[in-house]
Amino acid sequence: MFKKSTWKYVMIACGWLVALGGVVVLMGFISEKKAGVICKAVRVYIPGNEYFIDKQEIDNIVNEKALVGRPLESINIHSLEISLKANPFVQSAKVFEDMDGEIEVEINQRQPILRILNQNNQDYYVDENGLKIPLSQNFTAMVLAANGFIEEPFGGQVDTLHTALAKAVYKTADYIRKDSLWAAQIAEIYVNQQHEIELIPRVGNQRILLGDADSLEKKFGNLYIFYKKALPQAGWGTYKAINIKYANQVIGVRNQLTKKDSLAAKVKKDSVQMAKDTSQISN
Repeated sequence: MFKKSTWKYVMIACGWLVALGGVVVLMGFISEKKAGVICKAVRVYIPGNEYFIDKQEIDNIVNEKALVGRPLESINIHSLEISLKANPFVQSAKVFEDMDGEIEVEINQRQPILRILNQNNQDYYVDENGLKIPLSQNFTAMVLAANGFIEEPFGGQVDTLHTALAKAVYKTADYIRKDSLWAAQIAEIYVNQQHEIELIPRVGNQRILLGDADSLEKKFGNLYIFYKKALPQAGWGTYKAINIKYANQVIGVRNQLTKKDSLAAKVKKDSVQMAKDTSQISN
């Protein structure tokens, strides 16, 4: 029994040694073949249809002219990847080389989901990972915009969000963009002087008072019910604000004419009637 177990481990060890030897021989063969291969071309692949960076920018970073004609073994692939990742719009970069002498560059761009204009008039994007990135001269992303009393600064480079308020705005924008209904309805995020979040809809004149980014699913669920049941009965012009700050209720703030507004409306009505009467007399 003992001898059988011993031979079993010996055979396994021999198998690993043979496999390792094969890998070493293969690597040696590849290195020997690679030593004689000259770079013939550089191919750049940028997936997607939104281009914050174009092929020319990648060519400038990779320096295609300096690569073509050089032996593949003299080209530092890792260094090329580091140079590409230094671009603020590049999320990941992979560089491959084949035995035919071609170098392939695959770029994945950052995907912005929010554009912030802070109270110091600094304008920047926030990507899907919650990172601040600069605007692009090549492309303008059609994403949700946020403005108002937002203190989150921007230093011009890729950076994380630092303030709790900016993180709440990002969390809200991320929730909205993942829901097709709210992505179509919410046009803008506004932060008021009390540092509370308000939403500006595309349909209707009501401001939606969100407050903070807690219990978003519950709050938007309540808002949906209010849209579906209350507004059709009361009329879309009835409310000037919809308060969903509290997860267990929705408060509709009605439009109310002041005495001054009522007087102005009455004067306007009398003026129109007087003009009509005058026109009839003159005829």
